[in-house]
Amino acid sequence: MLPHDYIVKRIEGEYCYLQNIENGEEIFIALALLPPNIDVGTKIHEEMFEYSVVN
Repeated sequence: MLPHDYIVKRIEGEYCYLQNIENGEEIFIALALLPPNIDVGTKIHEEMFEYSVVN
């Protein structure tokens, strides 16, 4: 599985919409799977279903 980079587009309750930086596709994911203290506009890197914040 290839790594992907996303931007947090919006947060709704306990869920989050991430937009793929390369192709613009959105995914819907539980906040519990993401690093703590993220906010709209945070860049996220995903690899092998592990998510980290990109500085």
